[in-house]
Amino acid sequence: GRKTWVYTYQYERRTRWLTLGRYPEMTVAEAHASYGDAVSMLERGLDPGAKAVQERQVTRTAPNLTELAELYLEKWAKPRKKSWREDERVLRRDVLPTLGHKKARAVTRRDINALLDATVARGAEIQANRTLALVRKMFNFALSRDLVDTNPCNGVSAPAAERRRDRVLSEDEIGAVLANLRKARMSGLNRLAVKLQLLTAQRCGEVLNAEWSEFDLEQGWWTIPAEKAKNKLTHRVPLSAQALAVLAQAKRLSPDTSFVFASPRGDRAMTPTALALAVRRNLETFEVERFTPHDLRRTAASQMTSMGISRLVVSKLLNHAESGVTAVYDRHSYDQEKRAALVAWGEKVGDLMGEASPVIDITRALA
Repeated sequence: GRKTWVYTYQYERRTRWLTLGRYPEMTVAEAHASYGDAVSMLERGLDPGAKAVQERQVTRTAPNLTELAELYLEKWAKPRKKSWREDERVLRRDVLPTLGHKKARAVTRRDINALLDATVARGAEIQANRTLALVRKMFNFALSRDLVDTNPCNGVSAPAAERRRDRVLSEDEIGAVLANLRKARMSGLNRLAVKLQLLTAQRCGEVLNAEWSEFDLEQGWWTIPAEKAKNKLTHRVPLSAQALAVLAQAKRLSPDTSFVFASPRGDRAMTPTALALAVRRNLETFEVERFTPHDLRRTAASQMTSMGISRLVVSKLLNHAESGVTAVYDRHSYDQEKRAALVAWGEKVGDLMGEASPVIDITRALA
């Protein structure tokens, strides 16, 4: 029941067929023009059907979005991003269930907007922004490998206005969180991770990915290696008595793993997502307004400056990016000031909990 325009020709002593198009979608005039182009190619010694064969081959072997996602994770995200598991989680939860079967080349801007609209509809506006950024990055990766011709995310606007987080817990809130931690429905390592982040003011990912080999517990230092630091510079963090006590407890809970905060799902570190979820589920128990683990870092920094500790020393503690030769070579010049700051902060945290500063034999505690 179909009518198709076909050009039959001889090439390299073989009879070949070239499908020009279907009638009436392709008009008589369009068929004549396409036929003329094919004849012109044949007269130049070229196979007019080669391009169509190549296009069919490309279409047949082109990856669908699920295959592209796997390739992106293996070849780009895992080698470059410490947070690649978050990329994997977002792709599997928000993107692949609706678009995973579709050829990557066939994904359109309309598909991307529908995906983002669905994410916004469930109340996750900021997550929709993150999903857009991730999918855009994945398609740029596909472009670099000639797997797609265009990025369907180009021209798509972020669906929500970004809100700059400035949540800082008050002294009363810090005391409430620490006092209620023991009642929280979370693992012991989750509780200790919350405490250590508050006491050290380091990034959540750096705390959770810490390994025992990074600690000099006798001298009271934690050295975050360059490959784990956001600014790619080795960072030395002094450990207060309170922080050492937390580490001693963590060692008792996970004695046979290289990670301080090991995941229950094998010999790997706990993820920031898991800790954030544990905190969110216990907000009523903590009896404070909503906060995230990252807010603990900001809280510690704010509290230290309110105690009279200079912003420069706090910036050194936070390992903020610096420029110039001095930033590379001047690694230890503020070690004493950083230690004094975290010792004072640790004592204040102890006061907020109503606890005296712990005096422990760290070697015996970790034996």
